[in-house]
Amino acid sequence: MFDPSLFVRSALIGMAIAAPVGPMSVLCMKTTLTRGARHGMAIGAGIALGDGIYAAVAALGLAGLSGFMLAHQQPLHLAAGLFLLWLGLKALMRRDPGADAPAALAPRNPLRDLAAAVLLTLTNPPTIIMFSAVFAALTPAAGFRLAEALSTVAGVVAGSLIWWAMVVGVTSTLRGVLGPRLRLWIDRVSGLALAGLGLVEVGRGLKG
Repeated sequence: MFDPSLFVRSALIGMAIAAPVGPMSVLCMKTTLTRGARHGMAIGAGIALGDGIYAAVAALGLAGLSGFMLAHQQPLHLAAGLFLLWLGLKALMRRDPGADAPAALAPRNPLRDLAAAVLLTLTNPPTIIMFSAVFAALTPAAGFRLAEALSTVAGVVAGSLIWWAMVVGVTSTLRGVLGPRLRLWIDRVSGLALAGLGLVEVGRGLKG
């Protein structure tokens, strides 16, 4: 049976895990500024889905899958770092398109943003450990039943979505206030941040 109290507690956990500023926050805000709220929300939804997948692994006790992800975290960090580095360099090399920077960008399917965000979120296997530790405090003495596990996962996804909707809403409001040239410079600064975070991830992937 669906557990509303467990859902609410898990939603708060989802929001808390999504809140810290990191590469995905920068990517979400940058995408919202340059391409609009629909694309920014696609990034947020992708992050929430990625968190939901890791939450499901932790809640359902899929030890084999979590072990595999943790065993291969170095190449995953390397892949994530290279992708972030590419995104950052792409933003830094973007030329001033003139009257309206976002309008001059090539059309892009938001599903591509969603898929990229899911993949980037899944390149951080230690998230499984974080979810496992948090869920250990939520788990009833008899362990999670399927309905409780699903309530937990749904709560995490909902909480993460709420957080990213707020981020996109605030950023989208700023997008309407800022001029196109200032938006372009913010895009370049965020590109520099993404490139730096990408180098950190590459370093983590090469370490060992």
